[in-house]
Amino acid sequence: MPAAGPAEPPAEDLPEDLTRLAALHGVATSYRPSPDRTVPAAATAVTLALAALDVDTSTPVAVRAALDAREGELRARLLPPTVVVWSGGPEPAALAALPEGTRLRVDTEQGESREDAGRLPPGVHRLTATAPDGRTARAHLIVAPDRLPAPPGRSHGLLVQLYSLLSRRSWGMGDLGDLRELADWAGRALGAGFVQVNPLHAAVPGAPSDPSPYRPSSRRFPDPVHLRVEDVPEYAYVTDPERATTLAREADRLRAAVLDDGALIDRDAVWELKRGALDLLHEVPLGPGRRAAYCDYLAEQGTALEDHATWCALAEVHGPDWHRWPEELRDPRSAATDRARTELMDRVDFHSRLTWLTDTQLTAAQHTAREAGMPVGIVHDLAVGVHPGGADAWAQRHHFARGMSVGAPPDAFNALGQDWGLPPWRPDRLADSGYAPFRALLRGLFRYAGALRVDHVMGLFRLWWVPEGHPPTQGTYVHYDAEAMLAVLVLEATRAGAVVIGEDLGTVEPGVREALRERGVLGTSVLWFERDWTGDGHPLPPERWRADCLATATTHDLPSTAARLTGEHVELRDRLGLLTRPLEVERAEAAADTAEWLEVLARLGLLDGTGGDAGTPAEEAEIQAVHRFLLRTPARMVGIWLPDAVGDRRPQNLPGTWDQYPNWRLPVADADGRPVTLEDLAASPRLHALIDAVREQGGHRHG
Repeated sequence: MPAAGPAEPPAEDLPEDLTRLAALHGVATSYRPSPDRTVPAAATAVTLALAALDVDTSTPVAVRAALDAREGELRARLLPPTVVVWSGGPEPAALAALPEGTRLRVDTEQGESREDAGRLPPGVHRLTATAPDGRTARAHLIVAPDRLPAPPGRSHGLLVQLYSLLSRRSWGMGDLGDLRELADWAGRALGAGFVQVNPLHAAVPGAPSDPSPYRPSSRRFPDPVHLRVEDVPEYAYVTDPERATTLAREADRLRAAVLDDGALIDRDAVWELKRGALDLLHEVPLGPGRRAAYCDYLAEQGTALEDHATWCALAEVHGPDWHRWPEELRDPRSAATDRARTELMDRVDFHSRLTWLTDTQLTAAQHTAREAGMPVGIVHDLAVGVHPGGADAWAQRHHFARGMSVGAPPDAFNALGQDWGLPPWRPDRLADSGYAPFRALLRGLFRYAGALRVDHVMGLFRLWWVPEGHPPTQGTYVHYDAEAMLAVLVLEATRAGAVVIGEDLGTVEPGVREALRERGVLGTSVLWFERDWTGDGHPLPPERWRADCLATATTHDLPSTAARLTGEHVELRDRLGLLTRPLEVERAEAAADTAEWLEVLARLGLLDGTGGDAGTPAEEAEIQAVHRFLLRTPARMVGIWLPDAVGDRRPQNLPGTWDQYPNWRLPVADADGRPVTLEDLAASPRLHALIDAVREQGGHRHG
């Protein structure tokens, strides 16, 4: 990252015309990291964000012309590009402001034509307004249910990074066969209501590839690396048994390397092996029924899948970053791309079929979860963005802001801010399309999700845009039409009968949590962060926790509960040189924090004879007490981080590290770091004792 340049003029010194122009395009000129502090945005960030929205600010004359044009456009237009109507809600302001006598016509997505916008079925319709003076405007009309229904009852469930959950059948990393087995067992034997996994989006290929599941090539389509190859019906008909035997032997080697020899999960090696097996499968003709199902999938997914598969085929030839491809192939709609698609048709079909196979196994996992009695089932994770060189950024390049990256402003935890390397969607292009890319993304995920966790859900409201070549400190917020984004989310989730969980940890703009709660979107509450921040700062009593949330003890980005209780998370950060204060200070602060929570647990009777088995080792008893506490809260969903059930000390991801720590490559392990298989988990007395404590507390709480 380049060093910060000369001091930027503060936003309040920006010319008035530029400040007004920025406001009209949703570009912030300041932000508030805390209620009592306002920070001006960097002038460069404001002008470059406007430039990314195709607004010319190169000279004062250009700024004045752009301002006049924008103000004139807003005065003259009858309707904004997208209008939102909440079922049973008041008339939207955009319709109320129409001139008296304006005629309306609504062409619904169900194929009807109506002369008014009242009592419409849910959906995304086309609205036409004709004013008395002859002016006509067309807009997308999103009609959404007033709010999402609450989750069915109250439930506990498991949280796990799927790649980390190996069985004795998986090929070096956890797969969809393991997910289905986990859901079946957890639903039937543990009374679990859900299993939450990491994003399973398609990754950017390459060696080495980025192991993070939060920087995918595509959020729209899943990654076939998660396939259980043996579960594909055509695998039984492979005509090269010798090669199939070789693949199986190599799969055994990869699995043993992780489970028996202590190797890290090697996603690239797993994909290379599976791709070889899937190439074999591709030579096996589909039966008539399977062929018909595949054709139905192709027709349903249409151009989006064709674009995705084309990108995958082109990446095999030209590399995984489309910016480095021949210029004529950088446009998915060019004649050259069309010719290349035809020339590579077999590979395009290969990648299309892999996407279909992955979709079928994801759907089967959700079906199994529901059959096992889970009221929710599989909770999938939606990453906040995509890799700039990947399939979505190529296929939807019109919708992404050029020269911008999503990140976070400086805060108490990171004085330099963050740049996540993810290109943001343009809010104006989203609105012009009726939020078509967002709708398609959600519809694809809800095909096989009982619930969806939305990472950094605050991004529905605003995102921190960092100009390319500038440090994150010189970024600014760009606002989105949160009402429209929420309406699409509520509409698609309701259609699927799914729950939505927003990851709303950290600094959240005032009003965001309230807006999400109003629409039935659950929040995320992590025990160690739940304190009375407006009062004495002590741990928040369980009865004061919000009900509309998923409550957990930890997440994939935080220390495991065992590490926090023992202080090993501080020792780890010290070994990696990540501490910003003396080790003794960090140790003392962590110990005081833990001691305060343990005192609360003891005071509530969750650590004594009324709360646990006197013969249970102290650490296990404390972990059980933590989860009993979560069940004392009114939270509708309570999540158990699966590594906590076996005493794993290691976080799956350690923010602030890259090659210093094996992020996203660790199998679930016990307290001594020995990998624990899915079969081991099912037989683990420690896991069953924790689940018994959770179920006992749940029954006590609601009995």
